[in-house]
Amino acid sequence: MLAVIKTGGKQYIVAPGQKIKVEKLDKKEGSEIAFNEVLLLEKSNYLEIGSPFVQDAKVTAKVLSHGKGEKVIAYKYKAKKRYHRKKGHRQSFTEVEITSLETK
Repeated sequence: MLAVIKTGGKQYIVAPGQKIKVEKLDKKEGSEIAFNEVLLLEKSNYLEIGSPFVQDAKVTAKVLSHGKGEKVIAYKYKAKKRYHRKKGHRQSFTEVEITSLETK
């Protein structure tokens, strides 16, 4: 039993009980969230592919925590021109646990 969901401009393969880190969501820790943009749903060896989304399919999840990822360094440099720029970035994320995959 698995599904492919779309959130934050990215696609994730999910299954019940799985923990994933997605782009930051404006939900409080411990709250429930529903992902309605389900691209693919596999249930008891039956595969349903959406065009673009599966009708009446929903993936529910519980928000576990919010955080920031590892620091990524962007460094620009031009040889022999005394030019360099260093910039760091930490992407915010929300960790969720998939609770159920539902279809009607």
